[in-house]
Amino acid sequence: MKTKKFIPLTAKELKPQGWLKRQLEIQAEGLSGHLDLIWPDIRDSKWIGGDKEGWERVPYWLDGFIPLAYLLEDEDLIKRAGRYIDAILDRQEEDGWICPCPKEERETYDVWAAFLICKVLVLYHDCTGDERIESAVCRAMKNLLGHITRNTLFNWGAARWYECLIPLLWLYERRPEEWMLQLMYVLDAQGLDYEKLYEHFDFGHPAADKYWTQLNHVVNTAMALKSRALMSLVTGEDGDAFARKMYQKVMRYNSMVTGHFTGDECLSGDSPVQGSECCSVAEAMYSCEILLAVAGDPFWGDLLEKEAFNCLPATTTPDMWAHQYVQMTNQISGRRIPEEEVPFNSNSGEAHMFGLEPNFGCCTANFNQAWPKFALSTLMQSREGLAVMSMVPSRAQVMRDGTAVCLQVVSEYPFRDEAVIEVTADRPVTMELLLRIPGFADEAWVDGEKAEPGSFFRIHRTWEGSTRISVRFSYETKLAERPFGARAAVRGPFVYSLPVKAECRLLEYSRDGVERKAPYCDYEFTPVSDWNYGFCSEHFEVIPQNMGDYPFSVEKPPVRLKTKMVKVPWEEKGGVCHVEPSKRIALGEPEDMYLQPYGCTNLRMTEMPFIGD
Repeated sequence: MKTKKFIPLTAKELKPQGWLKRQLEIQAEGLSGHLDLIWPDIRDSKWIGGDKEGWERVPYWLDGFIPLAYLLEDEDLIKRAGRYIDAILDRQEEDGWICPCPKEERETYDVWAAFLICKVLVLYHDCTGDERIESAVCRAMKNLLGHITRNTLFNWGAARWYECLIPLLWLYERRPEEWMLQLMYVLDAQGLDYEKLYEHFDFGHPAADKYWTQLNHVVNTAMALKSRALMSLVTGEDGDAFARKMYQKVMRYNSMVTGHFTGDECLSGDSPVQGSECCSVAEAMYSCEILLAVAGDPFWGDLLEKEAFNCLPATTTPDMWAHQYVQMTNQISGRRIPEEEVPFNSNSGEAHMFGLEPNFGCCTANFNQAWPKFALSTLMQSREGLAVMSMVPSRAQVMRDGTAVCLQVVSEYPFRDEAVIEVTADRPVTMELLLRIPGFADEAWVDGEKAEPGSFFRIHRTWEGSTRISVRFSYETKLAERPFGARAAVRGPFVYSLPVKAECRLLEYSRDGVERKAPYCDYEFTPVSDWNYGFCSEHFEVIPQNMGDYPFSVEKPPVRLKTKMVKVPWEEKGGVCHVEPSKRIALGEPEDMYLQPYGCTNLRMTEMPFIGD
């Protein structure tokens, strides 16, 4: 078995600090921390003996709720997570079958849920050391081998086969047995072959109207980025090559300026009003975290940060009580779109609204994993020491060669362009410290020494007592070229948008037995400011502002850009702006306008034309 380049830390070793801890607290205070109290699919799930959904939603939710509870050391959340784990373990069948499905229905049950719940159980073990988990996962995996030998993988299980490698690899490291390797290869053989798909599939055209397929489903795409990296730990193949190739091909035709890709259920082209599913953001982040650990390429750290600092906060309200199913790069309203005017290929006219479960409830459960797992990825161990994967505020306590070492990042990064790394060792210890220098920095310095963007800066020395290391970045604000003759303002990890001011109306109602009641209701955003602007200057003034109670605040963003912009003739229909303006001419004189980070907006214009002389 090949080893990972980096070893992620657990919630027992790593704790978020500063604004990142506050973001997790907001998540716990919002929808994530209450789904088991208010949402029937979690509260009354078959996984715990109820009569509601018994497939992916409880595992999805636990995948975020468990690390959230333990990262925050919140006893109430910990107790509630344990209740679900106890119920799931208690209901595991004698033959190892672990999903809430009668024996007579097993042949038609999609075992994607078995992959997911076993991944959750491993995560729970990492947080708790619960001795029941290893046996439960082993029995479930052994049962799965027999099951898929008789009942070939289908549907979601076939599309997401590689997710099962996560608990399998964990199990193999602890108690290697030949049947585990057999199961890994059987999964690889029965599952969707993404290598051949990306060699031959035509991704040059977005999915047709109302067309749906597993082959270019946006969440499958986000997940599959890590497929060969995980399998490389078994086969010894290059853990990075396929992911790079796959990402480049997807982005060639389906790019968003944030580094993510469009997906209105399926890959959707380059339109700034097409959008991308919330689940795809969470899963793309997790794939980047896996790729960073397995292959060690800092590129995946760059992409992870772009996703985390732009797409993720944009797809929820700042208080995280509501989320979108689909986020749009240019979004001028959050009202239900009349059916005849819906711009999406497969989604409904409420998919872009903020709410409890707009369009479909998978994202209600799955967005919960993104921030906690990002927090867990910020600091890792290398074979020779420790690595800072992101300069966000965090702290880790580990043992190196019998010595307790504390690694702490003190910063307001990415809202500020500097950080301090503190290393404390209670007695002398020789080890390396790797610092990931983002590739989107124009220049970087570590203790005054120039560092190469897009690489790891290596410090190898004997550490004793407390050592402080300063890191500083320099960014230029650039107007990135986008399809349809548009531009977008980019500085460092942030994409900047023109915020569209809005009036918010709460919609309280019940549908299909699910109550929407404030604060877990739908939110209708109606624009009250002009949005039809284009850039007319390449000069941008950076304006730092104080950090408020919400790191990704819409009203008080921690940083803004000031520039000149001009109105242009730009139409809308049904609350959706056209892909581009009708004419590229100025309507009036240039105005001083303020942009703010993409993730600090609910409504926004991001990709806009440049109106020159």
